[in-house]
Amino acid sequence: MSPDLRNEIITKIQTLESPTRIAITSRYPFLSTPVAEFRRNLTNSKNFLDFTIARKQNQEFFSCVAVRHQSLLMRRLGDSNPRLQRQKITNLKIAASFLNGLVIKPGQTFSFWDTIGKPSSNRGFVNGMLLSGGKVVEGVGGGLCQMANLLYWMFLHLPVEITERHHHSMDVFPDSGRVLPFGSGATIFYNYLDLKIKNTSAYPLQFKIWLTDKHLKGQVLTPRHLKTKYHILETNHYFVKHGKQYYRYNEIWRDQKFNGQMQKTEKLMSNFSPVIYQIDEEELKQRYNLILI
Repeated sequence: MSPDLRNEIITKIQTLESPTRIAITSRYPFLSTPVAEFRRNLTNSKNFLDFTIARKQNQEFFSCVAVRHQSLLMRRLGDSNPRLQRQKITNLKIAASFLNGLVIKPGQTFSFWDTIGKPSSNRGFVNGMLLSGGKVVEGVGGGLCQMANLLYWMFLHLPVEITERHHHSMDVFPDSGRVLPFGSGATIFYNYLDLKIKNTSAYPLQFKIWLTDKHLKGQVLTPRHLKTKYHILETNHYFVKHGKQYYRYNEIWRDQKFNGQMQKTEKLMSNFSPVIYQIDEEELKQRYNLILI
């Protein structure tokens, strides 16, 4: 680890341990519900008046696959209840029905929550696993983060502008079957935290989303092949121990090629989160880089 990165991580730890700003809802928890409802209503009003948001689904699909991805429907997530993972499949199927065939024209915007709507029981959504304050809780619509993660990973491989994306503030589960870099997902919370992109390419983009017995599958289709290709890579992946607390850090970069020729390499993000699950330090040392600060 370079001295500059070490200093950066020390600063991040100090900020987490002694925040300069504390949210008003943390100081006055009774305000959480009214503040959330106010922001939801405000967002719904803005989206209703935003005519750039894509809302049209086509039954016919474009012929070219720009990017594809899949994720396991059932995977070990710490000691979470497998029942909630099974139930989330219902929520993913409902979400897929609103996403499948959606066309985002050049210049248009995609909003996860505007497309799917409020996850409620009268719309068929069921209880699944939600993350709240770093804890696993049960709630209607739980598990939709898996859809947001799938979409976000595909967006990273497309010529789009990501206008809103939120990352998990904590490392909640130990790695088990992880195939993507840490911190490469997107957290959502109706419609407080959204996932939005703007199509900055020259062609319309179309979602093809479906479920098999084992996987959530997705493709983004175009009418013509895109000449720009992207590759995502992870660097500087460390676990950091400060006192008795563990943290996790990494950087995610993207290579961009046009017609096979490298155009640029850009840093997309750096992730830094407290680890809230039980750590076996000896096992950690064998699998990862562990830094003591």
